[in-house]
Amino acid sequence: MPLIAFLLYKYFPFGGLQRDFLAIALECQRRGARIRVYTLSWQGEIPAGFEVRIAPVRAFFNHKRNEKFTAWVAADLEREPYARVVGFNKMPGLDVYYAADPCFLEKAATLRHPFYRLTGRYRHFAAYERAVFDVAANTRILMISATQQPFFIRHYATPPERFFLLPPGIAPDRRRPANAEAIRAGFRQEFNLDDDVLLLAQIGSGFKTKGLDRSLKAMAALPVELRARTCLIAIGQDEAAPFLTQARALGLAEQVQILKGRDDIPRFLLGADLLIHPAYNENTGTVLLEALVSGLPALVTDVCGYAHYISEADAGRVLASPFTQEALDVALAELLANAEQRRSFSRNALAYAESADIYALPQRAADKILASPGDVFRA
Repeated sequence: MPLIAFLLYKYFPFGGLQRDFLAIALECQRRGARIRVYTLSWQGEIPAGFEVRIAPVRAFFNHKRNEKFTAWVAADLEREPYARVVGFNKMPGLDVYYAADPCFLEKAATLRHPFYRLTGRYRHFAAYERAVFDVAANTRILMISATQQPFFIRHYATPPERFFLLPPGIAPDRRRPANAEAIRAGFRQEFNLDDDVLLLAQIGSGFKTKGLDRSLKAMAALPVELRARTCLIAIGQDEAAPFLTQARALGLAEQVQILKGRDDIPRFLLGADLLIHPAYNENTGTVLLEALVSGLPALVTDVCGYAHYISEADAGRVLASPFTQEALDVALAELLANAEQRRSFSRNALAYAESADIYALPQRAADKILASPGDVFRA
């Protein structure tokens, strides 16, 4: 039984990367692999048969902690033969890397001050990214969005044959169930939402990156009648205080709730009237597809790697770059005012979900991870 070592800095049940890791690891286990997980922290239940090793390392700075983690893992792996090392964060020593994060060098060049490149944090993350993508490395790269591949090739001259584009992996429990209307009614009763209340859902950890500030501004800019009957629920593992402060300043305190990550997201997708996701940057945006398969229309920015699925399905609005707050404000007002348009988007989304290849990520990832040892893996 081959031992597959999975490495990720942090596991908690509500992150998109973490859910993908778990689905892939379970698929590898189903195919006969032994699963060992190395991490700095684990929240939630441990699946049967998984061996989880928490690295006993501490450091004041995250990048120093990461370096201690990779050194500890490398030493531990030396004690027992293993078949593969699969990383869900960029780091040295990986046979396979699951590319959930965008290109660090590209972000540093376009979004950071030049002085940032003089910091220890920059040097660390640049080196860890190079360890995966350098032209001389052997790491196989599982891409979940085609948008970032050109950046990696530009900065590292990574051979294209080392990239493998995976389809999305939407879990079956995200698809709209037969009793969707009953679930919606129960949800809206629980949250005291009258029939005429329009509910916006914004879902995903990292509220700043996901553009929650943009959503609040757009909500505040709605025409008076629409604004009075619009509410927003945001869900994610992040600090809520700055955005609750913003909501109060905009006069939205009674209409905005911010909740911690939870495992009943499908209920929110069925109970809402629109998914709003005006992200600043987003490698994929799994929630876009979760909304699509539940029949919830979406309003998103085109920087999301999965935004093209919303366009292809005609299941909502995709805002073109460069982003302007005015464009978001106008699009939100138009969508909330047009119930028939939202119903049309919903029908289109459900039709698309019937035939689109958006479910097989764990299976295709396991294919690459468990490929024969001589198939472009470690020498």
